[in-house]
Amino acid sequence: MESDNLDYSKKDTIISLEKEFVLQTYERAKVLFTHGKGCYLYDSEGKEYLDFVGGIAVTSVGHGNKKVAEAITSQAKKFISVSNLYYSLPMVILAEKLVKLSGMSAAFFCNSGTESIEAAIKLARKFTGKKGIIATCNCFHGRTMGALSITYKEKFRKPFEPLVPGMSFVTYNDLQALSNAISDDTAAFIVEPIQGESGIIVPDAGYIMEAKKICESKGILLIIDEIQTNMRTGKFFAYQHEEILPDIVTIAKGIANGVPIGILLTTSKVREAFKPGDHGSTFGGNALSCSAANAVIDFVIENNLIEKSAETGEYFMKKLNTLRKKHPKIKEVRGKGLMIGIELNVSAKEIVEKCLEKGLIINKCSDYVLRLLPQLIVTKKEIGKAIAILDEVLGS
Repeated sequence: MESDNLDYSKKDTIISLEKEFVLQTYERAKVLFTHGKGCYLYDSEGKEYLDFVGGIAVTSVGHGNKKVAEAITSQAKKFISVSNLYYSLPMVILAEKLVKLSGMSAAFFCNSGTESIEAAIKLARKFTGKKGIIATCNCFHGRTMGALSITYKEKFRKPFEPLVPGMSFVTYNDLQALSNAISDDTAAFIVEPIQGESGIIVPDAGYIMEAKKICESKGILLIIDEIQTNMRTGKFFAYQHEEILPDIVTIAKGIANGVPIGILLTTSKVREAFKPGDHGSTFGGNALSCSAANAVIDFVIENNLIEKSAETGEYFMKKLNTLRKKHPKIKEVRGKGLMIGIELNVSAKEIVEKCLEKGLIINKCSDYVLRLLPQLIVTKKEIGKAIAILDEVLGS
Protein backbone atom coordinates (compact mmCIF):
# COMPACT_ATOMS: atom_id res chain seq x y z
CA MET A 1 0.00 0.00 0.00
CA GLU A 2 1.45 3.36 -1.02
CA SER A 3 2.16 5.92 1.69
CA ASP A 4 0.16 9.12 1.31
CA ASN A 5 3.08 11.39 2.15
CA LEU A 6 5.58 9.98 -0.39
CA ASP A 7 6.14 11.24 -3.94
CA TYR A 8 6.72 8.12 -6.02
CA SER A 9 7.76 10.18 -9.03
CA LYS A 10 10.95 11.28 -7.24
CA LYS A 11 14.14 9.33 -7.84
CA ASP A 12 15.42 9.77 -4.28
CA THR A 13 12.17 8.36 -2.87
CA ILE A 14 12.39 5.23 -5.02
CA ILE A 15 16.08 4.72 -4.20
CA SER A 16 15.32 4.97 -0.49
CA LEU A 17 12.36 2.57 -0.69
CA GLU A 18 14.31 0.07 -2.78
CA LYS A 19 17.07 -0.02 -0.16
CA GLU A 20 14.52 -0.55 2.60
CA PHE A 21 12.29 -3.17 0.97
CA VAL A 22 14.36 -4.98 -1.70
CA LEU A 23 17.15 -7.49 -1.08
CA GLN A 24 20.41 -5.79 -2.02
CA THR A 25 21.68 -8.22 -4.65
CA TYR A 26 22.30 -5.58 -7.33
CA GLU A 27 24.35 -2.39 -7.57
CA ARG A 28 22.02 -0.08 -9.46
CA ALA A 29 22.94 3.13 -11.26
CA LYS A 30 21.10 6.06 -9.68
CA VAL A 31 18.66 6.53 -12.54
CA LEU A 32 14.88 6.04 -12.41
CA PHE A 33 13.53 5.18 -15.85
CA THR A 34 9.87 5.89 -16.49
CA HIS A 35 9.32 4.93 -20.15
CA GLY A 36 11.02 4.13 -23.42
CA LYS A 37 10.54 4.24 -27.17
CA GLY A 38 12.56 2.25 -29.66
CA CYS A 39 16.24 2.50 -28.75
CA TYR A 40 15.66 5.27 -26.19
CA LEU A 41 14.82 5.41 -22.49
CA TYR A 42 13.61 8.42 -20.48
CA ASP A 43 14.17 9.06 -16.79
CA SER A 44 12.05 10.67 -14.07
CA GLU A 45 13.57 14.05 -14.85
CA GLY A 46 12.78 13.85 -18.57
CA LYS A 47 16.32 13.13 -19.74
CA GLU A 48 16.73 11.02 -22.89
CA TYR A 49 19.17 8.11 -23.06
CA LEU A 50 20.29 6.01 -26.01
CA ASP A 51 19.99 2.45 -24.72
CA PHE A 52 22.80 0.16 -25.86
CA VAL A 53 22.28 -2.38 -23.07
CA GLY A 54 18.71 -3.29 -23.96
CA GLY A 55 17.96 -4.90 -20.62
CA ILE A 56 21.11 -7.02 -21.17
CA ALA A 57 20.21 -8.28 -24.67
CA VAL A 58 16.51 -8.46 -23.77
CA THR A 59 14.62 -5.64 -25.53
CA SER A 60 15.52 -6.97 -28.95
CA VAL A 61 12.85 -5.11 -30.94
CA GLY A 62 12.82 -1.91 -28.90
CA HIS A 63 11.02 -0.34 -25.98
CA GLY A 64 7.29 0.15 -26.44
CA ASN A 65 7.19 -2.02 -29.56
CA LYS A 66 3.59 -1.75 -30.77
CA LYS A 67 3.35 -5.24 -32.24
CA VAL A 68 4.57 -6.84 -29.03
CA ALA A 69 2.40 -4.59 -26.84
CA GLU A 70 -0.69 -5.40 -28.89
CA ALA A 71 0.00 -9.13 -28.68
CA ILE A 72 0.43 -8.97 -24.90
CA THR A 73 -2.67 -6.82 -24.43
CA SER A 74 -4.83 -8.98 -26.68
CA GLN A 75 -3.80 -12.18 -24.92
CA ALA A 76 -4.16 -10.69 -21.42
CA LYS A 77 -7.77 -9.86 -22.21
CA LYS A 78 -8.42 -13.56 -22.95
CA PHE A 79 -6.32 -15.34 -20.31
CA ILE A 80 -2.72 -15.27 -19.12
CA SER A 81 -2.24 -18.84 -18.02
CA VAL A 82 -4.30 -22.02 -17.78
CA SER A 83 -1.38 -24.23 -16.63
CA ASN A 84 0.23 -27.09 -18.52
CA LEU A 85 -2.65 -29.40 -17.65
CA TYR A 86 -4.41 -28.14 -20.78
CA TYR A 87 -3.60 -27.03 -24.32
CA SER A 88 -3.10 -23.39 -25.30
CA LEU A 89 -2.57 -22.05 -28.80
CA PRO A 90 0.27 -19.48 -28.30
CA MET A 91 2.63 -22.12 -26.85
CA VAL A 92 2.07 -24.56 -29.70
CA ILE A 93 2.49 -21.85 -32.33
CA LEU A 94 5.74 -20.69 -30.69
CA ALA A 95 7.09 -24.24 -30.48
CA GLU A 96 6.39 -24.79 -34.17
CA LYS A 97 8.13 -21.53 -35.14
CA LEU A 98 11.22 -22.26 -33.07
CA VAL A 99 11.51 -25.85 -34.29
CA LYS A 100 11.36 -24.70 -37.92
CA LEU A 101 13.84 -21.86 -37.34
CA SER A 102 16.31 -24.02 -35.42
CA GLY A 103 16.16 -27.37 -37.20
CA MET A 104 15.41 -29.03 -33.86
CA SER A 105 12.42 -31.24 -33.02
CA ALA A 106 10.68 -30.10 -29.82
CA ALA A 107 10.56 -27.36 -27.20
CA PHE A 108 10.21 -27.17 -23.43
CA PHE A 109 9.09 -23.85 -21.95
CA CYS A 110 10.12 -22.26 -18.65
CA ASN A 111 10.66 -18.72 -17.35
CA SER A 112 14.33 -17.74 -17.67
CA GLY A 113 17.66 -18.64 -19.17
CA THR A 114 18.79 -20.20 -15.92
CA GLU A 115 15.73 -22.45 -15.87
CA SER A 116 16.43 -23.56 -19.43
CA ILE A 117 19.94 -24.57 -18.31
CA GLU A 118 18.49 -26.56 -15.41
CA ALA A 119 16.23 -28.37 -17.88
CA ALA A 120 19.20 -29.05 -20.17
CA ILE A 121 21.23 -30.61 -17.35
CA LYS A 122 18.34 -32.90 -16.40
CA LEU A 123 17.60 -33.90 -19.98
CA ALA A 124 21.26 -34.67 -20.74
CA ARG A 125 21.56 -36.82 -17.62
CA LYS A 126 18.27 -38.62 -18.28
CA PHE A 127 19.08 -39.33 -21.93
CA THR A 128 22.63 -40.55 -21.40
CA GLY A 129 22.32 -42.11 -17.96
CA LYS A 130 25.56 -40.30 -17.10
CA LYS A 131 26.26 -37.48 -14.64
CA GLY A 132 29.19 -35.40 -15.88
CA ILE A 133 28.74 -32.03 -17.56
CA ILE A 134 31.75 -30.24 -19.04
CA ALA A 135 31.58 -26.45 -19.29
CA THR A 136 34.23 -23.88 -20.22
CA CYS A 137 36.48 -21.62 -18.20
CA ASN A 138 34.96 -18.13 -17.71
CA CYS A 139 31.52 -19.30 -18.83
CA PHE A 140 28.28 -18.04 -17.32
CA HIS A 141 25.14 -20.18 -17.39
CA GLY A 142 23.10 -18.91 -14.45
CA ARG A 143 22.77 -18.66 -10.67
CA THR A 144 20.42 -21.45 -9.55
CA MET A 145 22.20 -24.46 -8.11
CA GLY A 146 22.52 -26.59 -11.23
CA ALA A 147 23.35 -23.68 -13.53
CA LEU A 148 25.70 -22.23 -10.92
CA SER A 149 27.57 -25.53 -10.82
CA ILE A 150 28.56 -24.99 -14.47
CA THR A 151 29.24 -21.26 -14.08
CA TYR A 152 32.97 -20.71 -13.80
CA LYS A 153 33.84 -17.73 -11.61
CA GLU A 154 34.60 -18.58 -8.00
CA LYS A 155 32.96 -15.39 -6.68
CA PHE A 156 29.60 -16.70 -7.93
CA ARG A 157 30.16 -20.29 -6.78
CA LYS A 158 32.15 -20.32 -3.54
CA PRO A 159 29.55 -18.94 -1.08
CA PHE A 160 27.00 -21.58 -2.10
CA GLU A 161 29.06 -24.76 -2.09
CA PRO A 162 28.62 -27.69 -2.08
CA LEU A 163 27.18 -27.47 -5.57
CA VAL A 164 25.91 -30.20 -7.89
CA PRO A 165 28.66 -32.82 -8.30
CA GLY A 166 29.97 -34.08 -11.61
CA MET A 167 30.68 -30.70 -13.21
CA SER A 168 34.05 -29.68 -14.69
CA PHE A 169 35.63 -26.97 -16.83
CA VAL A 170 37.96 -26.85 -19.83
CA THR A 171 39.63 -23.94 -21.58
CA TYR A 172 37.30 -22.18 -24.02
CA ASN A 173 38.26 -22.47 -27.69
CA ASP A 174 40.54 -25.46 -26.94
CA LEU A 175 39.37 -28.60 -28.71
CA GLN A 176 42.13 -30.82 -27.35
CA ALA A 177 41.23 -29.85 -23.79
CA LEU A 178 37.62 -30.85 -24.48
CA SER A 179 38.60 -34.19 -25.97
CA ASN A 180 40.92 -34.97 -23.06
CA ALA A 181 38.27 -34.11 -20.44
CA ILE A 182 35.57 -36.48 -21.69
CA SER A 183 35.23 -39.59 -19.51
CA ASP A 184 32.99 -42.64 -19.40
CA ASP A 185 30.64 -40.71 -17.11
CA THR A 186 30.39 -37.53 -19.23
CA ALA A 187 26.84 -36.73 -20.34
CA ALA A 188 27.35 -33.46 -22.21
CA PHE A 189 29.50 -30.50 -23.14
CA ILE A 190 27.80 -27.10 -22.71
CA VAL A 191 29.21 -24.03 -24.46
CA GLU A 192 28.31 -20.47 -25.40
CA PRO A 193 28.94 -19.79 -29.12
CA ILE A 194 30.18 -16.39 -27.91
CA GLN A 195 31.01 -15.93 -24.24
CA GLY A 196 28.94 -12.95 -23.12
CA GLU A 197 29.49 -12.29 -19.44
CA SER A 198 33.23 -12.97 -19.59
CA GLY A 199 33.86 -10.18 -22.09
CA ILE A 200 32.35 -11.00 -25.53
CA ILE A 201 34.88 -13.71 -26.33
CA VAL A 202 34.51 -14.97 -29.90
CA PRO A 203 36.06 -18.40 -30.56
CA ASP A 204 37.96 -19.40 -33.67
CA ALA A 205 35.88 -20.16 -36.74
CA GLY A 206 35.03 -23.85 -36.72
CA TYR A 207 35.35 -24.31 -32.95
CA ILE A 208 31.68 -25.16 -32.42
CA MET A 209 31.62 -27.42 -35.47
CA GLU A 210 34.68 -29.36 -34.33
CA ALA A 211 33.33 -29.55 -30.78
CA LYS A 212 30.20 -31.17 -32.21
CA LYS A 213 32.33 -33.76 -34.02
CA ILE A 214 34.22 -34.56 -30.81
CA CYS A 215 30.98 -34.94 -28.86
CA GLU A 216 29.56 -37.28 -31.49
CA SER A 217 32.71 -39.39 -31.61
CA LYS A 218 32.75 -39.69 -27.80
CA GLY A 219 29.02 -40.38 -27.49
CA ILE A 220 28.11 -37.28 -25.49
CA LEU A 221 25.61 -34.48 -26.09
CA LEU A 222 26.42 -30.94 -27.23
CA ILE A 223 24.42 -28.24 -25.43
CA ILE A 224 24.57 -24.76 -26.99
CA ASP A 225 23.72 -21.88 -24.65
CA GLU A 226 22.03 -19.31 -26.92
CA ILE A 227 20.50 -17.34 -24.05
CA GLN A 228 22.33 -14.13 -24.98
CA THR A 229 23.28 -14.80 -28.61
CA ASN A 230 19.90 -15.68 -30.15
CA MET A 231 18.89 -13.35 -33.03
CA ARG A 232 21.88 -11.08 -32.32
CA THR A 233 24.84 -12.33 -34.36
CA GLY A 234 23.58 -12.25 -37.96
CA LYS A 235 21.87 -15.66 -37.76
CA PHE A 236 18.76 -16.54 -35.81
CA PHE A 237 20.95 -18.81 -33.69
CA ALA A 238 24.71 -18.30 -33.44
CA TYR A 239 25.41 -22.04 -33.91
CA GLN A 240 24.01 -21.68 -37.43
CA HIS A 241 27.21 -19.86 -38.44
CA GLU A 242 28.86 -23.28 -38.09
CA GLU A 243 26.05 -25.15 -39.88
CA ILE A 244 25.67 -27.76 -37.15
CA LEU A 245 22.73 -29.19 -35.26
CA PRO A 246 23.29 -29.31 -31.48
CA ASP A 247 21.59 -31.88 -29.29
CA ILE A 248 20.12 -29.26 -26.95
CA VAL A 249 19.77 -25.47 -27.27
CA THR A 250 18.81 -23.05 -24.50
CA ILE A 251 17.14 -19.71 -25.24
CA ALA A 252 15.88 -16.71 -23.27
CA LYS A 253 16.50 -12.93 -23.08
CA GLY A 254 15.59 -11.21 -26.36
CA ILE A 255 13.15 -13.79 -27.68
CA ALA A 256 10.19 -12.13 -25.87
CA ASN A 257 11.45 -8.50 -25.69
CA GLY A 258 11.47 -8.39 -21.89
CA VAL A 259 8.61 -10.68 -20.97
CA PRO A 260 10.16 -13.52 -18.90
CA ILE A 261 10.60 -16.73 -20.86
CA GLY A 262 13.06 -19.58 -21.12
CA ILE A 263 13.10 -22.27 -23.79
CA LEU A 264 14.89 -25.57 -24.35
CA LEU A 265 15.00 -27.05 -27.83
CA THR A 266 16.14 -30.58 -28.58
CA THR A 267 16.35 -33.20 -31.30
CA SER A 268 13.97 -36.00 -32.23
CA LYS A 269 16.23 -38.57 -30.56
CA VAL A 270 16.92 -36.74 -27.29
CA ARG A 271 13.34 -35.52 -26.78
CA GLU A 272 12.17 -39.06 -26.04
CA ALA A 273 14.12 -39.12 -22.75
CA PHE A 274 11.69 -36.77 -21.00
CA LYS A 275 8.48 -38.46 -19.94
CA PRO A 276 5.44 -36.96 -18.13
CA GLY A 277 6.54 -35.94 -14.64
CA ASP A 278 10.28 -35.76 -15.43
CA HIS A 279 10.27 -31.96 -15.54
CA GLY A 280 7.79 -29.11 -15.32
CA SER A 281 7.13 -25.42 -14.77
CA THR A 282 3.95 -23.84 -13.43
CA PHE A 283 4.35 -20.68 -15.49
CA GLY A 284 6.34 -22.21 -18.34
CA GLY A 285 4.65 -21.79 -21.72
CA ASN A 286 2.06 -19.38 -20.36
CA ALA A 287 0.00 -17.70 -23.05
CA LEU A 288 1.21 -14.17 -22.26
CA SER A 289 4.94 -14.78 -22.68
CA CYS A 290 4.42 -17.07 -25.65
CA SER A 291 2.29 -14.42 -27.36
CA ALA A 292 5.06 -11.88 -26.77
CA ALA A 293 7.68 -14.24 -28.23
CA ASN A 294 5.49 -14.99 -31.25
CA ALA A 295 5.15 -11.26 -31.89
CA VAL A 296 8.91 -10.73 -31.54
CA ILE A 297 9.73 -13.50 -34.01
CA ASP A 298 7.16 -12.23 -36.51
CA PHE A 299 8.49 -8.67 -36.19
CA VAL A 300 12.09 -9.79 -36.62
CA ILE A 301 11.31 -11.84 -39.72
CA GLU A 302 8.98 -9.28 -41.32
CA ASN A 303 11.60 -6.54 -40.91
CA ASN A 304 14.62 -8.67 -41.88
CA LEU A 305 16.28 -7.81 -38.58
CA ILE A 306 18.58 -10.83 -38.56
CA GLU A 307 20.17 -9.75 -41.83
CA LYS A 308 20.16 -6.10 -40.76
CA SER A 309 21.85 -6.93 -37.45
CA ALA A 310 24.76 -8.41 -39.39
CA GLU A 311 25.02 -5.29 -41.53
CA THR A 312 24.64 -2.74 -38.72
CA GLY A 313 26.95 -4.78 -36.51
CA GLU A 314 29.67 -4.70 -39.16
CA TYR A 315 29.17 -0.94 -39.57
CA PHE A 316 29.34 -0.44 -35.78
CA MET A 317 32.53 -2.51 -35.47
CA LYS A 318 34.14 -0.50 -38.26
CA LYS A 319 33.33 2.79 -36.49
CA LEU A 320 34.58 1.42 -33.15
CA ASN A 321 37.85 0.31 -34.73
CA THR A 322 38.28 3.84 -36.06
CA LEU A 323 37.91 5.02 -32.44
CA ARG A 324 40.47 2.41 -31.37
CA LYS A 325 43.06 3.94 -33.66
CA LYS A 326 42.32 7.35 -32.15
CA HIS A 327 42.16 6.40 -28.46
CA PRO A 328 44.93 4.35 -26.80
CA LYS A 329 42.46 3.51 -24.01
CA ILE A 330 40.92 0.95 -26.40
CA LYS A 331 42.89 -2.29 -26.57
CA GLU A 332 40.56 -4.35 -28.78
CA VAL A 333 37.11 -4.34 -30.39
CA ARG A 334 35.48 -7.75 -30.84
CA GLY A 335 32.12 -9.35 -31.40
CA LYS A 336 29.67 -10.53 -34.01
CA GLY A 337 26.56 -8.75 -35.26
CA LEU A 338 25.09 -6.62 -32.47
CA MET A 339 26.97 -8.33 -29.65
CA ILE A 340 30.10 -6.24 -29.21
CA GLY A 341 32.82 -5.91 -26.60
CA ILE A 342 35.41 -3.16 -26.22
CA GLU A 343 38.44 -4.19 -24.18
CA LEU A 344 40.11 -1.24 -22.50
CA ASN A 345 43.45 -0.41 -20.94
CA VAL A 346 41.59 1.52 -18.23
CA SER A 347 38.75 0.78 -15.82
CA ALA A 348 35.48 0.12 -17.65
CA LYS A 349 33.37 1.32 -14.72
CA GLU A 350 34.44 4.94 -15.11
CA ILE A 351 33.67 4.90 -18.85
CA VAL A 352 30.22 3.41 -18.22
CA GLU A 353 29.43 6.11 -15.65
CA LYS A 354 30.59 8.97 -17.89
CA CYS A 355 28.62 7.64 -20.85
CA LEU A 356 25.49 7.44 -18.67
CA GLU A 357 25.95 11.09 -17.68
CA LYS A 358 26.04 11.99 -21.38
CA GLY A 359 22.96 9.94 -22.26
CA LEU A 360 24.44 6.66 -23.52
CA ILE A 361 23.62 3.44 -21.67
CA ILE A 362 26.31 0.77 -21.91
CA ASN A 363 27.59 -1.67 -19.31
CA LYS A 364 30.70 -3.59 -18.39
CA CYS A 365 30.97 -7.37 -18.37
CA SER A 366 34.40 -7.41 -16.75
CA ASP A 367 36.66 -4.84 -15.12
CA TYR A 368 38.13 -3.84 -18.48
CA VAL A 369 35.47 -4.72 -21.06
CA LEU A 370 32.53 -2.58 -22.19
CA ARG A 371 29.54 -4.48 -23.56
CA LEU A 372 27.30 -3.05 -26.29
CA LEU A 373 23.98 -4.81 -26.94
CA PRO A 374 21.79 -2.41 -28.91
CA GLN A 375 18.32 -3.36 -30.06
CA LEU A 376 18.06 -5.10 -33.42
CA ILE A 377 16.18 -2.07 -34.75
CA VAL A 378 19.14 0.27 -34.15
CA THR A 379 19.99 2.61 -37.04
CA LYS A 380 23.30 3.89 -38.34
CA LYS A 381 22.26 7.34 -37.13
CA GLU A 382 21.87 6.04 -33.57
CA ILE A 383 25.18 4.24 -33.85
CA GLY A 384 26.69 7.55 -34.89
CA LYS A 385 25.34 9.19 -31.72
CA ALA A 386 26.85 6.43 -29.60
CA ILE A 387 30.21 6.76 -31.35
CA ALA A 388 30.21 10.52 -30.75
CA ILE A 389 29.59 10.05 -27.00
CA LEU A 390 32.21 7.31 -26.72
CA ASP A 391 34.68 9.51 -28.58
CA GLU A 392 34.09 12.35 -26.16
CA VAL A 393 34.29 10.18 -23.05
CA LEU A 394 37.38 8.27 -24.15
CA GLY A 395 39.09 11.56 -24.97
CA SER A 396 38.42 13.13 -21.60
